Amino acid sequence: MSLALYLLGNDLRLHDNRALAHASKYDSLLIVYCVDPRWFVPNRFGLPSIGPHRWRFIKESLADLASSLQKKSQHLFVEYGTVAGVAETLIPDLLPDVLLTSDTHGWYERKGLEEIQQRFPTLPLIFSSNATLFSCDGTSWLSNDLPNQFTPFRKRAETQDVPHPLSGSNSLPPMPSKNLRSNRWSIPDANVLPHWAATSGEFQTPFTGGETSAENYLRSYFSSELPHSYKSTRNKLDGWHNSSKWSSWLAQGCLSPRRVHGAIQNYEHKHGPSDSTYWLKFELLWREYFHWLAIKLGKALFSFQGTAKHAPLTSFYPERYKRWCVGNTPSPLVNACMRELSTTGYISNRGRQITASYLVNELEVDWRYGAAWFEHQLIDYDVGSNWGNWQYIAGVGADPRGGRHFNPDKQQRQFDPDYRYVKRWLIHDYESTTPARIDSIDAAGWPID
Repeated sequence: MSLALYLLGNDLRLHDNRALAHASKYDSLLIVYCVDPRWFVPNRFGLPSIGPHRWRFIKESLADLASSLQKKSQHLFVEYGTVAGVAETLIPDLLPDVLLTSDTHGWYERKGLEEIQQRFPTLPLIFSSNATLFSCDGTSWLSNDLPNQFTPFRKRAETQDVPHPLSGSNSLPPMPSKNLRSNRWSIPDANVLPHWAATSGEFQTPFTGGETSAENYLRSYFSSELPHSYKSTRNKLDGWHNSSKWSSWLAQGCLSPRRVHGAIQNYEHKHGPSDSTYWLKFELLWREYFHWLAIKLGKALFSFQGTAKHAPLTSFYPERYKRWCVGNTPSPLVNACMRELSTTGYISNRGRQITASYLVNELEVDWRYGAAWFEHQLIDYDVGSNWGNWQYIAGVGADPRGGRHFNPDKQQRQFDPDYRYVKRWLIHDYESTTPARIDSIDAAGWPID
């Protein structure tokens, strides 16, 4: 009886799941998700990598996947530990014939899988392409000749055929009967894992984790006229229908990028292509590029200097950084964006560009601390898009112009001229509560009057 062990990552779905398709070749299957305790302790930037918004979304996604698997007479097992640590316990007990997992573009995640390979060199480890539009076979242009900027990548990618998504598996191999300990194989309770209350009130996040929610939203979106208005609304600061809102489900793998791409093509076939449907695919390619760039850069994705010839002329100012995080800067627009982020775990792409530029250019703070704050707060965080975009803004990444500077006053006039967005998120009088300056002490440590 052959046994496959499947270690889940950011692939919490049944549809278009190449690892599950491969698992069908085996007699039995054990599906495991690892909750890494390091997610919840401060990292080198003093923050847990996962905050309450994303953790809630992950738990909802796990519950939804568990329900879907149960309908197929399978089970989702959740272990509390690092991927490498859990594997070192499971593999000698279960003696699987193969270890299945999905491609990951994060350097630290890849290192964990390398540890497993070193510990069990004779166990076949099969990576499935579940997070990207394209797959890499070792000789692909994605691995050997990835451009250093997005535009040449986009032009090449637009000439390639995107594989069709796989349908959801009708049946899965059963769970193995050996060595399963019921008191161990269960989702850890709140006494073991961190528990944060969900955001409540008027500004409760509209995102619900899970493949079911993702598929329902995708059908709703493409049953409307929204795909034809995307280009004209995508830069607005807020509004549920002003952007696609797929990013959170894509980040956790509740939704496949190939599934989204196929839905766009189906919509174009029925209603005709437009600038907006092109831009939906354009943004998928930006996500794709940052995934492959993260693999190419490895640990350099987190480097202060990045791929630039010179390091940025910034430092770390604790007071400035703290005020930026909580939304207490001299810019009402930046404050509103940061308050929305803390409250909901989400801000628009335009809001991300404005706030990142403000931290780097106006406050002159080390960009990596901003990237770490976004990693902690964002529901839709994924390592390539987050750290790649921050490098782009800071001028140490893929931007051929050497960084982007968004003037906050100009952005206010252009995107929120009547201060409607600012007034929504700064509940009190923003004119009286916005500080005139960012620092309370001078360079010598004396208070500034």
